[in-house]
Amino acid sequence: MFDFTVVTQWFDNLLRQTCGLGDFWTILIECVVVGLIVLTLYALIAMFMIYFERKVCAFFQCRLGPMRVGPWGSVQVVADVLKMLIKEIFGVDRSDKFLYALAPFLTIIASVGTFSFLPWNKGAAVLDFNVGVFMVTAISSIGILGIILSGWGSNNKYSVISAMRGAVQMISYEMSLGLCMVTAVVLCGTMQLSGIIEAQTGPWKWLIIQGHIPAIVAFIVFLIAGNAEANRGPFDLAEAESELTAGYHTEYSGMGFGYFYLAEYLNLVVIAGLAATVFLGGWAPLNIGVAGFDNVMKYIPGFVWFFGKAFFVVWLLMWARWTFPRLRIDHILQLEWKYLMPLMLLTLVVMTACVALGLTL
Repeated sequence: MFDFTVVTQWFDNLLRQTCGLGDFWTILIECVVVGLIVLTLYALIAMFMIYFERKVCAFFQCRLGPMRVGPWGSVQVVADVLKMLIKEIFGVDRSDKFLYALAPFLTIIASVGTFSFLPWNKGAAVLDFNVGVFMVTAISSIGILGIILSGWGSNNKYSVISAMRGAVQMISYEMSLGLCMVTAVVLCGTMQLSGIIEAQTGPWKWLIIQGHIPAIVAFIVFLIAGNAEANRGPFDLAEAESELTAGYHTEYSGMGFGYFYLAEYLNLVVIAGLAATVFLGGWAPLNIGVAGFDNVMKYIPGFVWFFGKAFFVVWLLMWARWTFPRLRIDHILQLEWKYLMPLMLLTLVVMTACVALGLTL
């Protein structure tokens, strides 16, 4: 398995020794390069996700999807992005200009921040703290603030009501989402995302396997809660509120609306990436204890394993979106507080007992 720290150390030595730069300029250049790489990946994955969902949606509805612009409609997303970029941005009378302009950026900051925590290869995590699980949960919560401020700053009572609904939904499902990750922390013994993956290297060591029934329950609840956290169907109330027009981003146009649209797709990738990291081994290959098979699996690059698992989870979540009908807001909250929350508390207790008694695989 290729360790990406070889590349990062080579680049650091290039700046320090070959170019003779000091600590300040070396760190500054490294931060700028890493930031550009993260933002580029962010934009490219978002564009691919839009095209991917259109094709998946078409598949489930027995259609072809976009076909006209480019081969198999592959350039349609580029055309849509260019159209979004050149659209005029309209202001709203008597709105809070500062909060109105700040809200989309808060949503993007939360999305990019959580995206930066994903360890997509061994030694390739941009942010890898020893309290990584806590940091991911904290940074993702900034997106809730962006939704509330977008409704409040728009000077539109319907946007405010929709923002309150969206915020209540996200805050509620963060509870189950956090408990699912705590279940993984109990089993792995660390809150560092790279450490969680390291605990899943070896024959049949993926958490969903070694944690057996409690881990499987936590994985399923994680997918449901993550779908709701990302405002995806069947929990996408912002797109379904006919009585509230378009929801909390009604008054936004151009790239103001585009930022919310972009963050939704990347939040889906973040949820899928976290599910792949915590429950499916992340970049760790599938090992079954047979030397020949395991050696072949180790030749597959880690980022191929990570993105393969992540987009498999994305496909599952898209399957759910285009299969199940939307839920009412009271049904959404009932599902969380009456069923998922007690279930995850019980699952956490069972997982703790299994670890204490040595009943894990």
